[in-house]
Amino acid sequence: PGSQQSLIMAGHVAPPKSNPAEIAIEAMNTVLGGSFSSRVNMNLREDKHWSYGARTRLIDARGPRPFTLIAPVQTDRTKESMQEIYAELTGIRTDRPVTSGELAKAKDLRTLTLPGRWETNRAVSEDIASMVRYGLEFDYYDTYVEQVRSLEISDLTAAARDIIHPDRLVWIVVGDRALIEDGIRELEFGELHYVDPDGIPLAP
Repeated sequence: PGSQQSLIMAGHVAPPKSNPAEIAIEAMNTVLGGSFSSRVNMNLREDKHWSYGARTRLIDARGPRPFTLIAPVQTDRTKESMQEIYAELTGIRTDRPVTSGELAKAKDLRTLTLPGRWETNRAVSEDIASMVRYGLEFDYYDTYVEQVRSLEISDLTAAARDIIHPDRLVWIVVGDRALIEDGIRELEFGELHYVDPDGIPLAP
């Protein structure tokens, strides 16, 4: 009660990190919500000014893993923000595929930062450990730049269609229920459940 913001979170299960399309998936996510200039952040923060920042993320795992989105937004734009998020997730896999400019920027972000990534022994060892942990080939980074640079728009579109499923999202919204509940109901994104700050279920 009285919160000036609603914290919007959403997610669903995605394939393991070791899947063959991982490099295309990472680039697609960079465009969607994985960088400051990504679609989700530019929409909610830079265009609408409803949020200080919104992002999407694929959490590394050996098995099925979470695709997640997080967006703290101003309370009186909770419903509208959820609508915009849904539209962005739908658009990148249907009528608003990745553009050539977005692809070029994603390629630069995924490759030109690599020299700084391995400035310390610890950073190098962590990436070696991740290759073992997630079952990646030991020449993963030897071929990484070439694979990123060879990506086409069709690769990212296919990745979006395989990974992003807006109708399967589980949404969690933390905020002032009296101010946001009616708007969320109007979206008809699914059945509503309520929990207190300790996660204990509450009556509708």
